[in-house]
Amino acid sequence: MKKYLIFFYILFFNLSANSSSNQEIISHLEKINSLEFKFTQKIDNNNIEKGECIILYPKKILCKYYDIHNKILVSNGKSLVINSDKIKNYYRYPLDKTLLNFILDKNFLISKMSKVENDKNYPFYYVFNFEYENNFIKVFFDKGTLDLIGWETKDIYQNQIQTFLSEININVNVEEKIFSLQNYIN
Repeated sequence: MKKYLIFFYILFFNLSANSSSNQEIISHLEKINSLEFKFTQKIDNNNIEKGECIILYPKKILCKYYDIHNKILVSNGKSLVINSDKIKNYYRYPLDKTLLNFILDKNFLISKMSKVENDKNYPFYYVFNFEYENNFIKVFFDKGTLDLIGWETKDIYQNQIQTFLSEININVNVEEKIFSLQNYIN
């Protein structure tokens, strides 16, 4: 009987500690309206891109890449545009057809995090794995600050994309007009 009580106590403690960290991250995320950060993005371990972004919840993002082609990625909450000096025309996608739609929706993240456990295989991060409409999304949070520090997805070509954030500033003042797609279309 004593073994069962000890087992129950350990199980209960682990579950409550896990739900406690989830709730702390959720509470932190609920207070965030905007993010400004630098990023490093690895695509199938072959290609590395760097740049800086601003996110305005819900679903708006502007990223400027540090490359010779002046690549821009922008979403107004409905569409996603990718443009650069390298291409003659821009690419435009419905945001809801991309996995970025979920990353930029903090309510989606919160609803998923309240239902899953932190992946214990990552000692330095809180990591949450979601499956949604046959898509897998992995989201990383810093254990100290509880900030969103990255995600892993697959793009429309099934390339594995890992995005890591640094120099994160929370709740920065953002003018909505910077997310106007017309500003970035050739």
